[in-house]
Parts: sequence; C-alpha cells; structure tokens
Amino acid sequence: MEQPLTLINSQNGNLAFKIFSFENNCAFDHLQRHNYYSLIWIKQGSGMVRADFAEYDFEANSLFAFSPYQPFLFNVKENFSGVIIQFHPDFYCIHMHQKEVACNGVLFNNIYDPPMTVINTEAETIFNMLLLQMKNEMANPALAQYESLVAYLKIFLITASRLKTEQQPKAAEAVSDLKEPFILQTLKDSIESNFRTKKSPADYADALKMNAKALARITKIHFNKTISELIAERIIIEAKRELYLTNKAVKEIAYELGYHDEYYFSRFFKTNADVSPQLYRETVGFGKAEIMQ
Repeated sequence: MEQPLTLINSQNGNLAFKIFSFENNCAFDHLQRHNYYSLIWIKQGSGMVRADFAEYDFEANSLFAFSPYQPFLFNVKENFSGVIIQFHPDFYCIHMHQKEVACNGVLFNNIYDPPMTVINTEAETIFNMLLLQMKNEMANPALAQYESLVAYLKIFLITASRLKTEQQPKAAEAVSDLKEPFILQTLKDSIESNFRTKKSPADYADALKMNAKALARITKIHFNKTISELIAERIIIEAKRELYLTNKAVKEIAYELGYHDEYYFSRFFKTNADVSPQLYRETVGFGKAEIMQ
C-alpha cells in the first residue's frame, strides 16, 4: 500500500493537504468527523454510507465529498479500495474561491442533496491524471508547490462539480447565473455561517439587502420551505450532531446554539425532531456512537 503523502501547515502544525490510498475499511471503521474537507473516491466495493443521519447505498466509482465537521460512517462489503484527498480550509478556502470552482453548495455544504457523485469514464481518466500529478508534486516538492497543488485541486473540484450538476439537476441551482438561485445560495451560505446567532428571517433579508416578503416567496418556490424552516433545519442538524457525537449536557448544547433557556431549546427540538433531545441521545445518540466505534 502506498504511504500517505501529507503537507503540514508550518504555522500551526495542522494538516494542510493529504493524499492516500486505502484497500480496506480500516480508515472508516468508526464514525468520522474532521476539521478539513474530504474527497473520497471509492474505486472498488459497495455498501452504505451514513451522513448527517441519512443513509445512502453506493457502488464502485462513487465520489463522496464531506465538509469540515460533517459526520459520516461507511459500512462496506469486500474488496473495498480507493483514494482520499483531504485539505484544510486554510490551504484552500472554497468559500473565498466560489467563483473559480463553484463547488460550495454543490459538492460541499449541501444538506439538501446526496453527498456523492458517480464517476464516469471521462472523469475517471481526468481524476487519475490529476492524482498522479498531485502525488508527484507531493513526493518531489519544488518551487511554487502550493500553487501547483491548488491548481490541480481546482481542476479536480471543477470536474466533480460539473459532473454532479449533470447527475443531480437541483445542485445546478447553486451555481446558476440566474438571480433567484444565486440569492438562495447566498441565503444558504448566510444561514450556514450565522444560524447560531441569527434566528429570524428578517435578519437574513437584511443581510442580503432584500425585501423580506420577496425573499420568503422565492425561498418557498424553490425549496417549498419557509426561511424559518431552513433555519430550524440547520439548527436541528447541528444539535443532532452534538447529541450524537458528544456527551455534552443538553444545556451546554443549547447555549452553543444560541439558546439561553434550555427548556425553550428542548421544546424547539421536540417540535422539529418529534422527540426530546434526551430521548434522541438515548436512542440514536452518544451511546450508540461509542458502540459503533
């Protein structure tokens, strides 16, 4: 098996960029939650992946894209192999370079569509070529190594984003030049960044410098949900992550999500998840996570 090729951020000692191959499930045999982006290309094998409390079946030649802190777990069959690219937002920020690669809201930070893309023959050829170039650059560092790796990574992300928008037409709305989908992508980005502190639809209308009623109408047309429902959906996902992955007290989780009243938060959670936070934890949360590991 090939040795992992890793680039470390010299300023803080954290992982910046990494490529490695795998030939079994040892890299995924427990719940994953990283502080960097992960692109996982399953070249051989099939099974099921659980991501953000949804389950998806997959076959060989599937590409998965997971955002920082997004929990995921693979249950696989025999002959499982592939390659992984991991990169930290400090190494390459997809938010800052959205106009260049258009993968934010398509590959990453998209809670509305499945996190996988089926790799066709053309994309397979491109990805194999890019991976070879990245590995050579990592194994033989030279002048402008960072710029070279970012260039290859950009092409990889652009190719994957184009392929996913072909396979999942709804994902194309995130990168459409039309005003309404662009506004909605900006809304989703704003919710992603501010859901802990901003709970009112008016907050987001003000941030987008848009009439609140007009934004509400567009959101309802495209998502069939209100802005309040989108905000609540994102809060509940984060609350479930904390209940699922940690043993933090419900009061502490509530506070981190911007709720100073634990009982109000518990009522909010039960209204949107149909179960109390404590019962959720006891049935599918932290206890089960430890068993799974």
